[in-house]
Amino acid sequence: MRPPDAGDDGRPIAEAEAEDLLRGICFKTGPPRTVGVELEWLLHEKHDPRRRVPDDRLTAAHDGARALSLTSAVTVEPGGQLELSSAPAASLMECVDAVAADLRAVRSLLDRDGLTLAGIGIDPWQPPRRLLQDPRYEAMEAYLDRTSPCGRIMMCSSASIQVCLDAGEEEPGPLGHGRRWQLAHLLGAVLTAAFANSPALEGRATGWRSTRQAIWAQLDPVRPIAPPLDREPRAAWTSHVLDAPVMVVRAADGPWERPRELTFRRWIRSGAPRPPTRADLDYHLTTLFPPVRPRGHLELRMIDAQPGADGWQVPLAVTTVLFDDPEAAERVYRTVKPLAERAGARPAPRNPLWLDAARHGLTDPELHAAAVACFDAALEALPRAGVSRGVYEAVAAFHERHVLPGRCPAEDLAPPTRGTSRGKEPRP
Repeated sequence: MRPPDAGDDGRPIAEAEAEDLLRGICFKTGPPRTVGVELEWLLHEKHDPRRRVPDDRLTAAHDGARALSLTSAVTVEPGGQLELSSAPAASLMECVDAVAADLRAVRSLLDRDGLTLAGIGIDPWQPPRRLLQDPRYEAMEAYLDRTSPCGRIMMCSSASIQVCLDAGEEEPGPLGHGRRWQLAHLLGAVLTAAFANSPALEGRATGWRSTRQAIWAQLDPVRPIAPPLDREPRAAWTSHVLDAPVMVVRAADGPWERPRELTFRRWIRSGAPRPPTRADLDYHLTTLFPPVRPRGHLELRMIDAQPGADGWQVPLAVTTVLFDDPEAAERVYRTVKPLAERAGARPAPRNPLWLDAARHGLTDPELHAAAVACFDAALEALPRAGVSRGVYEAVAAFHERHVLPGRCPAEDLAPPTRGTSRGKEPRP
């Protein structure tokens, strides 16, 4: 069994080398300087979002978007969701302006074909169906099907906003990488609650404000969870990666193997069914889906896609200034630190804090109070970040409409006409 050709990355890797690589590449420290965002969108019929878009129209839309001259990378998710990934930007406004221009071009293209980008965390109408026929997604679907149907929903029906921020400084302090790692896993629950926007699945209310987050929480026993937070971040993440099960062993020829109970560490030590390589380690990292994924920078993955043409700018702006403005970061860390007691020993997103955030949103009194304090800090910090009047007013409007009264975007969505079905409710 031969590995796919990967040049120098195709040679076998030793356990010590894998540990060194993980420690070195996943937390690249230094003063926070860049920001990025990855926006996933569902594609709906413009005038009837409940109608299924035919596969050929989805494919044509994807091809058209990829042919545009954009600064963002355009990719397609397994169910046909469209993703725009910004280049790393030197400032929040540079990121906002570049992505906004790209989105205008994509929307104009789609509008001519009667399609629209829908900012919802889970498609509320259509059952999951996989558009992309690719060995990676075939293997992922088969692997996740061992646990529950949630894998197919995640792959084919979900959409998120992923904010990408620098890991932080090596030294302790408000912008230190250890503090930012802790902050991400506590503030992440507040962001989940504030921006929850997926209350329905296949035409039925689920009982969750963020059905998407509830789905992610039960994908698999290991892949969606955070490593222990009571350990040094590099050591905790390295152990988590090497002790996570291997999803698939790729092959240059022949079928890909789908092993059971084979961790990456055990694969290195056994060398079977073939010795793993650096490319296999890189691939293995892409099959882990914790709410905060260290990729040199921190990828925050807990925010539902947001409604409106510019709704994505609010979570991007709020999250960025709460992490990168030293005064706001210190203030917000003091705000969310008491939430650690409620989270307890279980990892995010399976602990009580994260599950309550997904289920109750800002109707939860403690999360509501934390969100109000966090948005107050963000509104103070945004002018220091040099944001435009439009971005500031969008955050202020969200604060007034949702945060202060304890509502999340899910409560603005029209209720499904087919009633509530407990059979459709995710049960982490």
